[in-house]
Amino acid sequence: MTIAKLMRDFSLLSCDLPMHCGSAAVKPCESEHIFTTSSTLKGAIQLGIGYTVGNLTSKPERDVLMQDFYVVESVFLPSEGSNLTPAHHYPDFRFKTYAPLAFRYFRELFGIKPDDYLYSICKEPLIELSNPGASGSLFYLTSDDEFIIKTVQHKEAEFLQKLLPGYYMNLNQNPRTLLPKFYGLYCVQSGGMNIRLVVMNNVLPRSVKMQYKYDLKGSTYKRRASRKEREKSCPTFKDLDFQDMHDGLYFDAETYNALTKTLQRDCRVLESFKIMDYSLLLGVHVLEQNNRDGEMGQVGRPVGQRVLYSTAMESIQGDGKAAEALTTDDTMGGIPCKTNKDEKLVIFLGIIDILQSYRFIKKLEHSWKALVYDGDTVSVHRPGFYANRFLKFMGTTVFRKILRKSYNCLLAAALQYLYLQLQS
Repeated sequence: MTIAKLMRDFSLLSCDLPMHCGSAAVKPCESEHIFTTSSTLKGAIQLGIGYTVGNLTSKPERDVLMQDFYVVESVFLPSEGSNLTPAHHYPDFRFKTYAPLAFRYFRELFGIKPDDYLYSICKEPLIELSNPGASGSLFYLTSDDEFIIKTVQHKEAEFLQKLLPGYYMNLNQNPRTLLPKFYGLYCVQSGGMNIRLVVMNNVLPRSVKMQYKYDLKGSTYKRRASRKEREKSCPTFKDLDFQDMHDGLYFDAETYNALTKTLQRDCRVLESFKIMDYSLLLGVHVLEQNNRDGEMGQVGRPVGQRVLYSTAMESIQGDGKAAEALTTDDTMGGIPCKTNKDEKLVIFLGIIDILQSYRFIKKLEHSWKALVYDGDTVSVHRPGFYANRFLKFMGTTVFRKILRKSYNCLLAAALQYLYLQLQS
């Protein structure tokens, strides 16, 4: 399907959609919102991204220059349409695109073609997700499970734009990363209000049932899911909950080393940018027989649409293994591991919430908490300490290496010792 045909289909669809569809009211983003229903906001997002990405195809390919990271393009989309934009049933709005050429490069780096990007975002209605965090952000998922669209605050959008040159350098050096993969930064403006959006990779596929889901920081201060959170059908647990519910996740030596090495590399990048308060989003799927026969593999990602280095396994693998061999019907690109009771699992993970810089307000927050609590257990901490504590928790408490040969040798030695004792 070409971009032109996709845009024609979507412009017709936007004219057929009513402005008020009876859906839930949009939750506040930066305490203000411009659209009365979630469906109109989703439609405006699709229309704006569809127009800007389609328009970008007319610009020739070239190297990314430093000034490209700071470019902001803007287009006005009146409801009656114009000679450049289609008519629609949403309020008049302006759509801004940040660093369009730089983000086009990022998408190309991950093998995302413009047609596929538009197909994922614009072809079907976006799916609104419940937000387990306290940020007040809205989360939308594309119907093919590829992309998450998240509303962000002004400071976060500003920080991401400043981060782009270093982010560009890091992705060139290592596209295999557990850091968020940013594919676009946009802003919807109407009536003097702003809704800023970032398009990212989706860490947890809907087609795989997650028996456990965790937001882990390596901290113990208030790091337990609330009673309200626990009552949800799919709660997001925290660090202390993980320690209560699991005795670690066990990997073969090669996978453990690849995983911890990737985390170390990513954390050093975040530390260099003075970023902290990030989390590891971890989904755990229990590989039971009925899941292998039924739930897994039924709703796989569409062939030809899957983004390069997008699965958990691909993100930690070094060169030398074909990507096709890493994703199977049983694992859906997740990383296989076991419990201490030899129960087979598959995990999906990624580092999230990296748009927090350790500035004055965070320093003040840590200093205040440290007066009341143990400063080393507080979530907000200086970037270097935060990274080291995060890595220690992940590498020792959450992820553990199966020492099969050493264990067998110790067991054999113990049995031989007992046998000699009985004989004497």
